[in-house]
Amino acid sequence: MTIDQVLQEAVDSGKVAGATVAAATAGGPLHEAAYGRRAIGAGAAMTNNTVFRIASMTKAITGAACMQMMERGKLALDQPAEEILAFLKDTQVLDGFDAEGKPRLRPRRGTITLRNLLTHTAGFVYDTWNGDMNRYAAQTGLPAARTGKIAALQAPLGFDPGARWEYGINIDIAGRMVEVASGQNLESYMQEHLFGPLGMRDTGFVLRPEWMDRLATVHTREADGSLKPFDAPPPATNPEFYAGGGGLFATAHDYSLFLQALMHGGTLNGARILRPETVALMGQNHMGALNVLPMKSFIPRMSNDVELFPGMDKKWGLSFLINTQDVPGRRSAGSLTWAGINNTYYWLDPKKQISGVIMTQVLPFGDRTVLDLLDRYETAVYQAAG
Repeated sequence: MTIDQVLQEAVDSGKVAGATVAAATAGGPLHEAAYGRRAIGAGAAMTNNTVFRIASMTKAITGAACMQMMERGKLALDQPAEEILAFLKDTQVLDGFDAEGKPRLRPRRGTITLRNLLTHTAGFVYDTWNGDMNRYAAQTGLPAARTGKIAALQAPLGFDPGARWEYGINIDIAGRMVEVASGQNLESYMQEHLFGPLGMRDTGFVLRPEWMDRLATVHTREADGSLKPFDAPPPATNPEFYAGGGGLFATAHDYSLFLQALMHGGTLNGARILRPETVALMGQNHMGALNVLPMKSFIPRMSNDVELFPGMDKKWGLSFLINTQDVPGRRSAGSLTWAGINNTYYWLDPKKQISGVIMTQVLPFGDRTVLDLLDRYETAVYQAAG
């Protein structure tokens, strides 16, 4: 099936309200299109300039900002992160709960570094996928990173740095390191050093008035498979920090520009955001013998249990998941990928020089319908690319 047929079928069936996609090769854009509507059953048509809450697709862009700061000598992968963020000196490990049900904390063993923050091996976790942290947050009122409160970054660790992989607020903390090291908030920094140079005109942390008529509605997947509009929480106003782990709004077109810049070794249309050797470094395994583990959900309304590419060892680069085997008819081994909680997905295949973005707005994360659509979309992209 062609790309258009795959996406139109999904929309016509009612499985998704709408979707926007963007794919590119080394030669430039391959296909950009929009399907369906911004809200199920009604509302404006989805368009190429529809704005999405891209959530954790923010992480790769924050990773690029960290690498820019590394190139400028402001950050280093293996320096103690507490040299930039002094509060990390006091970070302890949540070691379960005592007989009275109170959190038990202990000193951590090991050093928190930018490298293990970018690879989710520093020990910070999300309460969505960690039962102990879910319980701790409920007991203590620990704010979520999306609130923009510095207190959210002062969470305890779920394990000692370097002990294993677990998805968490690590890249929110890395983004705060960029803010402190650069002297700019992340919105200003990224507009100046990433979005402006790449022409990403519809990307940012601050929800602009002109986006309101172009903003896609978030939906929840009901038990019968139907979709119901969901009132997504607005971004924090006057945040103490911008959430580099998940706070951006963007279009599929803009995100594709970012991926194309990485595909071309850090440059696009005459603008260089990173050196080629830095981009190559980002795509390497930085977690050693550790592997990415399945994500078991403790907040089912937000996420299903998730494991991309089950049965395959998976590694993490400097903000990307890396598949270690070829996926027949689709991406090559060594491709870079991740997603946003509202079921937005991207991949970058450095070997075949193909990238793709598909944006929907559906909860919970790991929606099987959207994952199946991603698989079919990706297959169609590779067929179109020849």
